[in-house]
Amino acid sequence: MVSTRLSRREVFRTIAMTSYHKWPAYDLTPLYDRSSLSVLEEDVRTVAKVWFEHDAHTSVERFVSDLPLAYVEFQPHDRYTGSTRYNMILLMRLFLLKELHGWNHETALVEYLQQRPSLCHRLNIEAIPDQSTLWRCWRYRFTTDLKDMIKTTAKTILIKADRAGVTIPREPSDTQTRHESDEEPTLDGRTVFDQVQKITEHIGQIVYPGFSLDRGEGCEIHEHAFWDLQTYLGLRESLAANEGARSFVYESQRDRTPLGHTHREHVRNLSVDRIHEMYRQSLDRLLERVADTKEFHRGGIVVIDITEANPFTGDRSGYENEIIGTKEASDEYAYQWATAQLVGNAVPLVLDARPVRKGESRLEIVEDLLDSAEELVFVDNVLMDRDFDSQHVLDAISQRGLTYVVPKRMQTSEKAQAKRLCQQDQNRYLTDRNLHLGSNEWHNTTLIYRRKEDAKYTDHRQYSVFMSNGGERYLSEYAYRWEIESGYRSIKRFMAATTSKNFVLRFFYFAFACLLYSIWRAVDLLVQVELTGEYERSPVVTANTVLTLLKQIGIG
Repeated sequence: MVSTRLSRREVFRTIAMTSYHKWPAYDLTPLYDRSSLSVLEEDVRTVAKVWFEHDAHTSVERFVSDLPLAYVEFQPHDRYTGSTRYNMILLMRLFLLKELHGWNHETALVEYLQQRPSLCHRLNIEAIPDQSTLWRCWRYRFTTDLKDMIKTTAKTILIKADRAGVTIPREPSDTQTRHESDEEPTLDGRTVFDQVQKITEHIGQIVYPGFSLDRGEGCEIHEHAFWDLQTYLGLRESLAANEGARSFVYESQRDRTPLGHTHREHVRNLSVDRIHEMYRQSLDRLLERVADTKEFHRGGIVVIDITEANPFTGDRSGYENEIIGTKEASDEYAYQWATAQLVGNAVPLVLDARPVRKGESRLEIVEDLLDSAEELVFVDNVLMDRDFDSQHVLDAISQRGLTYVVPKRMQTSEKAQAKRLCQQDQNRYLTDRNLHLGSNEWHNTTLIYRRKEDAKYTDHRQYSVFMSNGGERYLSEYAYRWEIESGYRSIKRFMAATTSKNFVLRFFYFAFACLLYSIWRAVDLLVQVELTGEYERSPVVTANTVLTLLKQIGIG
C-alpha cells in the first residue's frame, strides 16, 4: 500500500485531534519561527510518529517525498546568495534519503535516483543533480546546523518506522554478502573469540580513558592498572579489593599493580560528581563507536528505575542521608542507585547512573537522568515503575515531548472501578484523568485497566492500572521494563565487595559495574553485526569473556 490523499488527511486529522501532538510547532512560542531547525526536528518527529502507524504507510521514501516542508524558511541556512537551479526543500529531501540509506558518497544517491523515475516524479525532479552539484551543496551551501539537523531527523525517521514495523533502508554494506559464498557464516568458537578479542581491545582503548584519578605525572603504577584491577574484581562475584589485588598480581601482565588499600584510597579521593561526570564521558565515547551501526538506532525506549544494594545491617549513624530506607515498606536500610537504561530493540546500555540520597524527589531524579539520556541518544518513550507515578513526574516527561507508561498505585477510586470491571467480566477499560499539579494547573493522562493473566485473586486485585499519555498502543512496550531487572542482576555481579560505608567508594563500585555491563553489551552488538550483519538481543558473547579480555589486554 502507498500513501494517498485520504491517508495523509487521516494522519494530520489525528495530529490535530490529539492534545499532546502540536504541529507545526513554530507558533507554540515567540522563541520559534519558521526558520527554527529545532522546530523542524520536532515537527518531523510528530508527523513520523503518527504517519508510520497508518496501515497505508509502509515506505520510508514515501514519507520523505510527502513530508510537508513548504512552511519552513530555509534561507537563513542557505549559504548561497545568488539564484540556484535546485531549491532547498528538494535538496533537504535528497540528503534525507542519503542519510536514511547511510551512503557515504553522493554518487550512490544519484545512481539510486536514476533507477527510480517514479521517486523522481514524486520529488518533482526535472533533472537529477549530478554528483558534483550535490557534493558542493552539502559542503558549501548547507550550514553546519542544517547538516546536523538532517542527520538527527533521519535517525528519528528510522526509529519511528522501525517501531511501526516498516522496513528500514540498509547501507550498501548491509545488503552485500560478507563472504565470498552465499552461505551463512559459520560462527565457530574460534571465529567468535577472535572478533571478541579485537573488538574488546578497541572498545577498552576508547572507553576507559574517560576515567581518571587525577594523580599527576611521574607515578610508578600506571593509572590504567587501577581500572584493570577494578575490572578483575568484577570477574568474580563478591570479590573485595584486598583479596582481589593479591591475586591480580599473578594474573596481570603489568610490572606494577596497586594494592587493595591503595586502590580504595585513590577511589575515595574522587567525588560523587566527578564519578558521575566520568561515567557520562565514558558512555559518550562508547556510544560514538556503537552509533556507527544501524542496529544501534532501533531504540528510543528508556527505563528509569532505582535499585538497592543488599540491606545494610551495621550502624548507620552519621550516614542517614546515604543509607536510606528500602523501596518496599520495611524496617531495612540500603544504599540506592538510580539508572536510565535503553531497552526494547536497542542494545541495552546503562545511559546514566546516579546515587539516591535522602530528601531527593523522584522528579529531581527523573529530570537528571533524562537530561543525560537525551544528550546521548534519541529518547521517545519512558517506562517506570509505580514508585514514579507522581503527577509532577508525568507532567515533566510530557513537557519534553516524550510518552510514558507507568503503573499506578490503586487508590479508592481505582479499586471501585476495578470491582465494577470484575462484576462486568471486562478485561480492559480506558478513561481519561486530570491530575492536579497545583494552583489551577492539571496534567491529562489516560488510565488503562488491564486484567492480569492467570490472576489468583477474584476481586479488584485481578487488575493492574497504568497511566500513559500515548494511549493503549504503548502498553505493550511496558513488558520491556522487565529487561532492566536482568541487567541489574548482571551489574551487581560485576560489583566489587565492600563493607565500607564510604559513599564515594560505594557509588564508584556501582558506576563501574554499570560501565562493564554496557561494554559487554556493546561488544556483543559489534561482534554480532560484524559476523552476521544483524543484531539479536540475546547475547552470543558472555560477560566473562569480555571482562577477562579487558583484564588481560589492559588499556595502557
